[in-house]
Amino acid sequence: MENEPKSVQQKLQLRQEQNALRRLAISDNAIDFTSNDYIGFAKNETIFHQTHQFLLDNNIKENGATGSRLLSGNHALYPETEEYIAKFHQADAALIFNSGYDANVGFFSSVPQRNDLILFDELCHASIRDGIQMSHAKAYKFGHNDFEELEKLIQKYASESNEIYIATESVFSMDGDCPNLEQLTTLAEKYLAYLVIDEAHALGVFGSNGEGLIQSLGLQNKVFARIMTFGKGLGCHGAAILGSENLKSYLVNFARSFIYTTGLSPHSIATILQSYKSLFHEKEALQKLQSNIIFFNQEKMRLGLKPLFVYSKSAIQCAILPGNENVKSIATQLQQNGFDVRPILSPTVPEGQERLRFCLHSYNSEAEISKVLELLATFVF
Repeated sequence: MENEPKSVQQKLQLRQEQNALRRLAISDNAIDFTSNDYIGFAKNETIFHQTHQFLLDNNIKENGATGSRLLSGNHALYPETEEYIAKFHQADAALIFNSGYDANVGFFSSVPQRNDLILFDELCHASIRDGIQMSHAKAYKFGHNDFEELEKLIQKYASESNEIYIATESVFSMDGDCPNLEQLTTLAEKYLAYLVIDEAHALGVFGSNGEGLIQSLGLQNKVFARIMTFGKGLGCHGAAILGSENLKSYLVNFARSFIYTTGLSPHSIATILQSYKSLFHEKEALQKLQSNIIFFNQEKMRLGLKPLFVYSKSAIQCAILPGNENVKSIATQLQQNGFDVRPILSPTVPEGQERLRFCLHSYNSEAEISKVLELLATFVF
């Protein structure tokens, strides 16, 4: 259209020239190495039927998203589910948000105050960074998992700051790697800093019940706030912030992404509750996922692919294949062979760090893992 802003046209044209223009695509029946449905809960028929039966047994209408939770949207399933989540994660309280994005934006835009300090890992998710941009606190990034640089920043700015918040992820979504959380909690304690850790890609992956990496390491009492996102391991909408009762009350009063949005429907909350309960009964899926992660790493070694991959013991495995054109070409070849593997392009990742991102699941077979990596080896060597 002729009346469109020039900036819109120019930015789209630049993306096209960089071969980085995003398009919405419909997933087909290819073998799944791209979704975040790590333990298959999104397609779990038992959870689907249990959710429906739970609503029937309790005479709860499935629909009913009628307004903000501070108005008409706070139906009785909310407190029941939040209490269950808090107990499951050994936290004092849990507050459900509509998404992980809403949770991160709500926390970082409201909790840190003017004259506070936020120090965040340079590879933190966009939702964390967007929330920080909305905050009145000062913020500085530190090198990825570089706690020496983090400590130097604390020493430099602590004297002029009221409170210090350290933000990171237990599993990084674009690399699949994990920080040394024991070292990080020790550092935070040394400087009386508040740790805020996003566990989006750890829930349903780490721990005997899929409780996440923080809890599996016994560090839950050393973290001020944990963000648990349900759209990955639990296969459903929503997220929760775990913390103290005071933190929950504060967020209810000041987190704009919580206050000014319609609450989730009873069906959505019931699905979250049933998914959490199912973690206790899906040991086989959890164990199969963890076994597949080990097998994938073994196959990387066997095929000589290890140097291409970022070190990871999570369900996210990334092969660095620089250049948008290059990585898109290899992804296309894998897709043509029936494997749904997606390229991650710059500017989503820095130029020169373009990669193929393999997401592993409990329902992937060892034969599928071997085949997709054998194909990758033929395309890159």
